[in-house]
Amino acid sequence: MSLNDPQWGKKGGGDGPPDLDELWRNFNQKLNGLFGGRGGGGGSSSVRPPSMRQIGGGAGLLIVLVLVVWLASGFYTVDEKARGVVFTFGKYSNLTSPGLRWRLPFPFQSHEIVNLSSVRTVEVGYRNTVKTKVLKESIMLTDDENIIDIQFAVQYTLKDPLDYLFNNKQPDDTVLQAAETAFREVVGASKMDFVLYEGREQVSTDAQKLIQDILDRYKTGIAISRVTMQNAQPPEQVQAAFDDAVKAKQDLERQKNEGQAYFNDVVPKARGAASRLTEEAQGYRQRVLANAEGESSRFKQVLTEYNKAPQVMRDRMYIETVQQIMSSTSKILLDAKSGGNLLYLPLDKIMQMSAGALPGTTPSSAQSLVDPTPNPDSAARSRDALRARERESRP
Repeated sequence: MSLNDPQWGKKGGGDGPPDLDELWRNFNQKLNGLFGGRGGGGGSSSVRPPSMRQIGGGAGLLIVLVLVVWLASGFYTVDEKARGVVFTFGKYSNLTSPGLRWRLPFPFQSHEIVNLSSVRTVEVGYRNTVKTKVLKESIMLTDDENIIDIQFAVQYTLKDPLDYLFNNKQPDDTVLQAAETAFREVVGASKMDFVLYEGREQVSTDAQKLIQDILDRYKTGIAISRVTMQNAQPPEQVQAAFDDAVKAKQDLERQKNEGQAYFNDVVPKARGAASRLTEEAQGYRQRVLANAEGESSRFKQVLTEYNKAPQVMRDRMYIETVQQIMSSTSKILLDAKSGGNLLYLPLDKIMQMSAGALPGTTPSSAQSLVDPTPNPDSAARSRDALRARERESRP
């Protein structure tokens, strides 16, 4: 209280501290106004202190207000994809479903909301980015005694809130340790090339199954939703040598593929040619056999007819043989009596002209060759020569 306070009045004709009675009266007036009492009429009237009834009514109202606020603190809301776990003096009491719920206020009961739908992630071998490596987690040994650096992420959700809260002290760390253990087991049973290249998906699938088995055995209430291999490579110290080995293997595979392509091109052609030759030989065999059988059958038929009329068959066979021989040779008629080589009928030329085989021959020239004007004497001599040859050929 400063010296300028109006309650700092004069007492006994001089300056002095404020009157304590006046301060008490002001306090009583404010208190009566708070509890519904009526203040004094004037400054000179005496102020009575509040009665016990007034004090009790004000305290009861205050207690009721505090009690209402305390009871209202027991209301809580559970989301649709979550569950509420209620504790009574720190011990599990019940599990509540989504909606508006109420429990006894603190310190009798408490609750914890467990979200079952949110996807949580644990990173193994790195933190935040792949470049931020944790070597004690990522370095693993393969079955062929090679060292490999692996970073992967495990995503999981909760399937049982009670197991998640009560069976393990630090369930997130349990997931991390189980994931590292499972990956070390899977990688330790696989070859390095299988883990780095063709078996990445298979390694992730096997590791996910093994992680889930471990967590179920520990009753963590966690369901593994996905395991993603972020990076898999040899250690940086041997990366150059490993790249050379990979390049050599790629060259080997390329040459194998080229050889296989050449094989696929040459072998089918050779097999086709061999098959074609085999079919041709088979066809030739069938043709020769068929011709031989036909000739044999024809010979038997000729023999039968020959036995019936030998002379007729000899003449027929002679004529057919001569016809076959003469049909494949050039035919020229000569005048034997005159002793010269005069060509009378060039039958081979005539046959070629009739077949169109003689180039550069005009119709007039062809007509002159086909229809020459014979000499009467020459025609007579030709007839005599033909008669003489016929007489000589008769037996």
